[in-house]
Amino acid sequence: MGTPFQFQEWITAHSEHTESALDRLLDSAQVTPQRLHEAMRYAAQGGGKRIRPLLVYAAGELGDQSSQEKNAALDAAAVAIECIHAYSLVHDDLPCMDDDDLRRGRPTVHKAFDEATALLVGDALQTRAFEILATAQCDMNNRLHMISVLAAASGSRGMAGGQAIDLESVGKKLDLAGLQQMHAMKTGALLSCAVELGGIAADLNANQLAQLQKYSKALGLAFQIVDDVLDATADSQTLGKTAGKDAANDKPTYVTLMGLDYAQKQAKELQETAISSLDGFGDQAQALKDLALLVVNRGK
Repeated sequence: MGTPFQFQEWITAHSEHTESALDRLLDSAQVTPQRLHEAMRYAAQGGGKRIRPLLVYAAGELGDQSSQEKNAALDAAAVAIECIHAYSLVHDDLPCMDDDDLRRGRPTVHKAFDEATALLVGDALQTRAFEILATAQCDMNNRLHMISVLAAASGSRGMAGGQAIDLESVGKKLDLAGLQQMHAMKTGALLSCAVELGGIAADLNANQLAQLQKYSKALGLAFQIVDDVLDATADSQTLGKTAGKDAANDKPTYVTLMGLDYAQKQAKELQETAISSLDGFGDQAQALKDLALLVVNRGK
């Protein structure tokens, strides 16, 4: 019998690896312009759950044995998507958006530095993400595929578009289908992208990538539902950001639309859907299955 999979050890090892890759692939704070690079590192290296890089590495385990090329692709993908995620948080916290002072338990970038710097941090992190993918030491076709996937997930038909719908929906009533569409774009797109990037780096075929999409779609929706539940039930210290912001800003959420009990039940059902969609991958998918449990059970 093989050694049982130790998820916490896996989390620790891959989280540390993510931090090392971020440190290596981000410009040093000593490089001109120093203040901008310092702020970029503040935004990207300021803690967080690192769910997206972890999903990249977990999906990467579905392919053949590790190689230098595969590892380079996974590192580039993990850092690139975390740069996109960090940029989105920096811009989301700005006064013209959600106007928040707290992120990951410390001052937001525009509070720690200033608004103009925060705007540039987001811009620079976004472009750095694609530079990292474009120069990754891996197969050229995989590089191009990863760039295309990340661009689509980040843009007007993905994360940025979802954010636009979110802003337009303040004070309005969305039905369940509209709420799901918004969050599939705003939150789900990058989570799905993380899984797909790992699959591309692992050279999975089209059928395998389609199966992964079922997992990531369910996971992305579950992630946002749990976010809504935590925003309504947890305190700011637990969240690492200001609690109750959605209600204060009169934003539609799963909790306000369907109630707390429904939201919690729906998250659990989506977790089960995500896990069952991985049955064809066998033991190699254990990290992805455990990440689905982690996403839904966080805050408990």
